[in-house]
Amino acid sequence: MAAGFAPHSTETSSESAAPVASILLRVPGSLTRHNHPMKIGLIGLPRSGKTTLFNLLTGASVPTARYEATRPELHTGVARVPDPRVDRLSALFTPKKTTHASFEVVDLAGLARGERASLETKEFRSADALLHVVRAFEDPTLGAADPRRDVADLETELILADLEVIERRLERLEASIRKRRTDAEVAEQALLRNLRPQLEAEHPLRAVELTADETKAIRGFTFLSQKPILHCVNLDEKAVADGPRVLERFGLDGVAGRPRTCVGWVSAVIEMEVAQLAGEEQQAFLADLGLAEPAIHRVLSDCYALLGLVSFFTVGEDEVRAWPIPGGTRAQDAAGVVHSDIARGFIRAEVTGYDELVAVKGSWADIRARGQLRLEGKDYVVQDGEICHFRFNVAK
Repeated sequence: MAAGFAPHSTETSSESAAPVASILLRVPGSLTRHNHPMKIGLIGLPRSGKTTLFNLLTGASVPTARYEATRPELHTGVARVPDPRVDRLSALFTPKKTTHASFEVVDLAGLARGERASLETKEFRSADALLHVVRAFEDPTLGAADPRRDVADLETELILADLEVIERRLERLEASIRKRRTDAEVAEQALLRNLRPQLEAEHPLRAVELTADETKAIRGFTFLSQKPILHCVNLDEKAVADGPRVLERFGLDGVAGRPRTCVGWVSAVIEMEVAQLAGEEQQAFLADLGLAEPAIHRVLSDCYALLGLVSFFTVGEDEVRAWPIPGGTRAQDAAGVVHSDIARGFIRAEVTGYDELVAVKGSWADIRARGQLRLEGKDYVVQDGEICHFRFNVAK
């Protein structure tokens, strides 16, 4: 049987020319999900406000342990990415469930200078990108803030951690090659020997150009300095108005210009107050601060962009959902994010734009009448904000 797909939707297709009966069906429980959330590793020097930011991102309530140098435990949570488009679609379709895009956040214990043991934590090393919380407020123990110094110190720790990994691996490779020489190990040895001087020159691996084959060859090492990074400057509550000028104020222009590197800002103390308010009271408080929205929303969006993600949407009576995918994803692969069987049996995608659907107040009949519902093949690159229905055949 051929079947179209709109997650939890009863919306029917207008394509009457299909060779066999075509319906939109709910997802059977037997279909296999193929949707692994992207992961952000939260890192920072002790007392940078990192755990406070973790609580804001995930809605957790982990004690901040402000006066402890380190915490032995590691915390994980899920951050929901705010997207007014999802809220608008939900208002149009009034589904039983609304699901925003999300990603996992792993909060590593405060990283003291020279103490890199915690960087070997598997859950942290598997992160797709790093969020570095940088102190920009006075601390009675640590003294005046110096964000540029702290960024440099953090990058140094990441580079040294990666250098240690390479040194250990090269030692093992040398011993193995002496016993039995293989082309694969010789190639790996040559690649690591080329990367080592880059790290010794204090160049993070994210700034090193690699071929696709080289990137694949070192993927298993999960090098920390290779991961994209967002340096988030945590401002004093009195300095919120300086947020848009953090690059100039702290001399971070050069940092922001590095490959796969972003610089953002937040005032975690203020954001905790904002999070405790709602509705008009929250809007009034934000207006007094000169902010259009909670700054934590921007941090979440920055993380999403840092991961290289875009969202496509599925809509229906049961659920309106944002699905995160890497930019440049083909339609068949996007279908696989929803369910692997949909990718396996992919026929085509029915696609329309967010603005077009909102303009007709969610009416599929009007979208079809206007000729704005496109049929796309498996190699079509799904764009941010598109609404997709997938037709697939799982008969085999």
